[in-house]
Amino acid sequence: MRLLLDLGNTRLKWALSRDGQLCGDAGALAWDTPDFAAGLDAALAALPPVREVWLAVVAAPAHEAQVLAALQRRLRAPVRHAQARAQVCGVRLAYREPARMGIDRVLGLVAARAGGHAPCVLAALGTALTLDALDTAGNHLGGLIVAAPARMQRILCETAARVRPAHAGRIGWFAASTEDALASGAWLAAAALTEGFREQTAQRLGASPALLLSGGDAPVLAPWLRPPVHPLPQAVLRGLAVLAARPEQA
Repeated sequence: MRLLLDLGNTRLKWALSRDGQLCGDAGALAWDTPDFAAGLDAALAALPPVREVWLAVVAAPAHEAQVLAALQRRLRAPVRHAQARAQVCGVRLAYREPARMGIDRVLGLVAARAGGHAPCVLAALGTALTLDALDTAGNHLGGLIVAAPARMQRILCETAARVRPAHAGRIGWFAASTEDALASGAWLAAAALTEGFREQTAQRLGASPALLLSGGDAPVLAPWLRPPVHPLPQAVLRGLAVLAARPEQA
């Protein structure tokens, strides 16, 4: 049994894996949780014995240090870090400097290919909305990064003095309140960008790619996209499970 840890920008997620597959449900803990260290210690103490730990890190160094300290306190298993390289588990990255591509994006593509979804577009909704294209042979064609819709709205509210929504808005094409206009503008912009990227990928490939959605806000975006849309939950952890089962490709 392996313990997989996804250190994202907003929260820590974890799951167990065996033979390249996730086992059971994933756990999560936001970085701003009161007494985060005690919560993480309790979660680690409740785990069955594990033979190794794998980390995928995009979080701040301080958060990584906190997790590593907890692992040292609670577990006796070796710790390995997933790294972005030119080729990872059959996915060949388009980046000229592969190490600069976020490991979360890389592992999402690994999960997509391992799940038999290529050619595809993977849209991942976290702190950012990332879009990545993958062809049938496992070649990453490149991608895009933009602020996720929730963050788009926060940034606008922080910079526009008179934009002060009183509550969360509803999404629709003809908003009649500031709240609805903010929510609609952000989410429909994300949908339009996703659809545009899917169309450009189809032209590049000469075939229609599958559209995969991952991330906690994926269900909010899905209704505003042209079907079919395929959920890929826990994409980072799924990709990490595949990589952990193939250590020679780490």
